[in-house]
This record gives sequence, C-alpha cells and structure tokens, in this order.
Amino acid sequence: MPRRKYAWEKLSDEQLLQQRLSSLRVAVEGTWLEECISTLYEELEERGIRLRPHAWISSEWFSPADVPGIAIPFYLTHPRLMKLEKKMMLDVEGGSWSECMAILRHEAGHAIQHGYQLQRRRRWQQLFGRSSKHYPRYYRPNPASRQYVQHLRLWYAQSHPDEDFAETFAVWLRPRSNWRTRYAGWPALKKLEYVDELMEEIAGKRPLVTTRERVDPLHELSQTLGDHYKKKQAFYAFRPPKTYDRDLSRLFSADPRHRRGQPASAFIRRHRAHFRRLVARWTGENQLTLDAVLDDMISRCRELNLRAVGSDRKLVTDFTVLLTAKTMHALFGPSRRKWIAL
Repeated sequence: MPRRKYAWEKLSDEQLLQQRLSSLRVAVEGTWLEECISTLYEELEERGIRLRPHAWISSEWFSPADVPGIAIPFYLTHPRLMKLEKKMMLDVEGGSWSECMAILRHEAGHAIQHGYQLQRRRRWQQLFGRSSKHYPRYYRPNPASRQYVQHLRLWYAQSHPDEDFAETFAVWLRPRSNWRTRYAGWPALKKLEYVDELMEEIAGKRPLVTTRERVDPLHELSQTLGDHYKKKQAFYAFRPPKTYDRDLSRLFSADPRHRRGQPASAFIRRHRAHFRRLVARWTGENQLTLDAVLDDMISRCRELNLRAVGSDRKLVTDFTVLLTAKTMHALFGPSRRKWIAL
C-alpha cells in the first residue's frame, strides 16, 4: 500500500518540533503497524481468545484501565517521525518488528485482563497480587529473581501485579516461546501454568468489557512535539555522582610519557554509539541516560588529562565492562530511582 504523503515530512527537525501532535494526522491504517496488529490477532485466534484489542495512535504505548485496547506511539507510523524519535531519544521503542510484537503482546495482556476483568479472581490475586495496589513511580527490581518472567527490559514484571500478569501473558502467547522448558524450576512457572489454564477457560467467551473507547487519541493532543520531547527527556534525565575518577585512571593513563597519545575523551567519543547500544541491550538502561553518563566520563577524562594507551580492542572491552558495572550500580544502588513506563 502506497504510503500517505504529509506536508510535515519535508520540514526540518526544528520546524517539525514546532508542530502540534494533533496536526500530524497519522493513523494505524496504511502503515506497517497494521500487519503487526494482524499478526497479534492471528496469535490470539490460534489460542481461541475471542477478544481483539482495538488500537489507536497516541503519544506513548499504554493500555488504559477498563479499556480492552492498545494505544501506540505516533512515531511508529512514519519513518520521518521515527528518525526524529531516534534523534531526540537515541532509541525507537518498538521500532523493529520483533520489539513491536513484544510490546503488543504485553499490551494485549493488559487488554485481556481489562476485557475479562481477570484481576477479580482470587487465584489471580494470589499469584500476581492485587491490581488495586498503588502504581509506584519508581521500583527497584531484583535481576536474579525467578519469581517473575523476563520479557520487556528492566525486569518490568516486578513493577506491579498488572505488569506481572501482562509480562507472563506475553511470554505465554509468543509463538515457540517454549516457556515450560525455559522456566522449568522457576516459581514463575506457576504463573505461566495458571495463564495457560485461564486462557483455556475463557477461550471462545465474549469479554465482559467491550468498550471501544480511545483514551488520549492523537487528534486531541495539543502539545507540540518539542514540548512532548522536553518532558520525555526530563523523565530519563539522570546525573550520577562522579565516582568513576579512580576507575577511569586505572583504565586510561595520566603518565606524562603518553601525553602525545590518543586522548581518552576522543576514544570514548569515537566508540560512543557502540558503548551506548551494547550496555543498553544488556542492562536495560535507557540510551539517553547512558549518553549522559558518557558525557560525564568524557568530561572527567579531559579534566584528568587521560590518554587511551594500548590495544583499541582491549580498551573497548574494558571500557564496556566499566560502563556496565557503573550502570548496574546506578540502577540498583541505594540512591537510584527506577522507571515505570506503561
């Protein structure tokens, strides 16, 4: 299907940021998202689940309480908007087929919970907790815990009972997930087995809640893209304490003999995107936050006049380990706030 043309496609980033979200006038129809949603529906049909979550475009990913539907962020509807998202956030959440499907399965879990009011069941509450529990703004997960499945980043199942269920459902729904083997011996297996039994029970049944309401649809959002990204960037802003001078000095050299060598700050800048992507992948930390950490490290290397001496390959490996260690300390240290997204 030919992609629809928009006047804002040819605007510069500065001009596009001045546009209101409502003026974008994008929709799911006619985009690659249609195929993603169609695939989700096929997966639900194969499991005999009658509910088909309706989808609409908004500012972020979410599934509203008591609405069996899924809001999808506007930037996924067009390559130009994905390019801007990448520039502003250094990442495009859901920007690949596999990541989009992973998030859709998670949101479908919410939609099915809402549609069938599953949180009212006693067994559901025994395994996942009470849905009425206050949503914390921040949480501190335990990466080693086997009480929860691992699906989305940052051990998201640990943030709230609703997220625990949505993550468990997503693992159960994904084709060829082999969850019985993957989670054998884990306490989380009981949750997966319960979801398996529960979905068999509701198979073919009409959901209790059938509203097609669309919460915060894009055409009602009057803020500019610039304001949207200022708020989003501020949410991920994190200024860690400068505790890495000793580590940087052990990795790089301040010896006057190496004063003509490559500046450590230049070395980090050269490999910056690689470090950011790799550490984000393995720690789950947001790339924008990691970029702020790298800025601080570059600044400290300049102030300490450090030089990158030795094999580039070894330095890349060692610095990746250092950044990962500092990131994990920041993520789970006593002063770190944790993120709740959806």
